[in-house]
Amino acid sequence: RHDRPAAGRGLAEPPAPATCNADPVQGYVGQVASAESGAAILKASGARTLRWGPPNSAWTMDYRPDRVNVRYDDAMKIIAVTCG
Repeated sequence: RHDRPAAGRGLAEPPAPATCNADPVQGYVGQVASAESGAAILKASGARTLRWGPPNSAWTMDYRPDRVNVRYDDAMKIIAVTCG
């Protein structure tokens, strides 16, 4: 005899979507852009992905709520942290 599994049992919930929040990471503006600061910004913003914005570079305009964007200048100083 085969018993039917209880409804919902054994089914994994889908992971909650990662949504970026740039408010807690505004303190990084003015700091040096590095692997360490990027990792800290990614974690503190709650984003899933990080996109670096080098000086004088063009970006695609696609909006992703799970991405944090970090722009920096020629001196490797972070000049803006935004989501999208």
